[in-house]
Amino acid sequence: MSERTNLKQGIREHLGQFSLHVLLVFATGLTIGSERTVVPVLGEDVLGVESFLVIGSFVVSFGFVKALLNLYAGKWGEEYGRKPVLVLGWLTALPIPIILIYAPSWSWITVGNVLLGINQALTWSMAINAKIDLAGPDQRGLAVGIDEAFGYTGVAAGAWITGVIAGRASLRPEPFYFLAVVVVLAFLISIFLVAETVQLARLEADDDHRDANLPFNEVLKRATYGDRTLFAAAQAGHIENFVDTLFWIAVPLYLTSQGLAIEAVGVVVGVHSAMYFLQIGTGGLADRIGRRPPVVAGMFLAGAGVLGMVVVDGYLPWTVLAGLSGLGMALLYPNLMTVPGDAAHPTWRSAGMGVYRMWRDAGYGVGAILIGLSMEFVTLEAAFYLTGVSMFCSGAVVYLWMEETHPEFGTHEPPAPASETPRGAATED
Repeated sequence: MSERTNLKQGIREHLGQFSLHVLLVFATGLTIGSERTVVPVLGEDVLGVESFLVIGSFVVSFGFVKALLNLYAGKWGEEYGRKPVLVLGWLTALPIPIILIYAPSWSWITVGNVLLGINQALTWSMAINAKIDLAGPDQRGLAVGIDEAFGYTGVAAGAWITGVIAGRASLRPEPFYFLAVVVVLAFLISIFLVAETVQLARLEADDDHRDANLPFNEVLKRATYGDRTLFAAAQAGHIENFVDTLFWIAVPLYLTSQGLAIEAVGVVVGVHSAMYFLQIGTGGLADRIGRRPPVVAGMFLAGAGVLGMVVVDGYLPWTVLAGLSGLGMALLYPNLMTVPGDAAHPTWRSAGMGVYRMWRDAGYGVGAILIGLSMEFVTLEAAFYLTGVSMFCSGAVVYLWMEETHPEFGTHEPPAPASETPRGAATED
């Protein structure tokens, strides 16, 4: 009891550990970013892959593997603690630079990307859960915003750094030396400097509450379809990843087909990605005004930005609309993830977050398939229409079904368990 009362949550109170987790999520972003620029070109120029669908398949494998491991990462985080899962995630990443350096064929790259999906699921899931544990309910939105802002800054930095290295040296091995240094340092930090945080989550727990200690299968049902608010968040997270996939696959091809130089394409895509850093502010904003308003606004802004890109013509309009869609993503991305953090009981919050992240990151795989098929069998523009209309429809579901989950003024109430005695019935002590 005395140990429990001595524990206290808050970013300021745990600034050292919180900063380490910010550094580690930045390293997680660097790891995936190191593949974004170099690997597709490596497949085409070095390994002789000619099919766009084959090259794009590494996004599909990444998305589905990361989605599945997100689910189990949350479960393991509850059972074994955050730190062991984090260490396992970085251990899984150690072979990736070696595979990329020596891969004789594209199938080896696919294997490496399976390991990347595992790494991203385990390390990013535990980074966000640890930050939420440390911050507490009053700063939950800010914690998620900082996490996502620095994670996606790492993605952009990794893509830029490895691109510069490849331009000055070669496609391999030099860019992947940088990746190896990142992975090894993150692995060592996770082992020797990071402390366990699950005990802080238990500070918020009321084990006598009817919603406490749900079995994993019940958490899966609750976070998928048993709670309309959590369903609205899960489907929105799934669909919004279509936007990220579109900018990963279709936007560069569309803009170059319109005659835009590759350097200018890089600026347009870069402006979109740069807007993600605004999550550091939009997460804190949601701590003050609630989660629902920025999520709803973000879904429609991102959809409008995507649709607008095939309506306008010209470098400046494309750049502005790419930035608009990025702003929408910055508004919705951290706050969608905060919804299950708010709505879940602390005894199963990590598992609930894992279910949300499973459905969200499955959007990479589904989005890559649908966008690839649209481009292959319809037109490049069709991929933009598909993504924009999907965002509008998903945003409508959020508007109609998602209740506010803010811990102070939220209106969301979790559904009663099926075994709960009906109101008004006699109860026994």
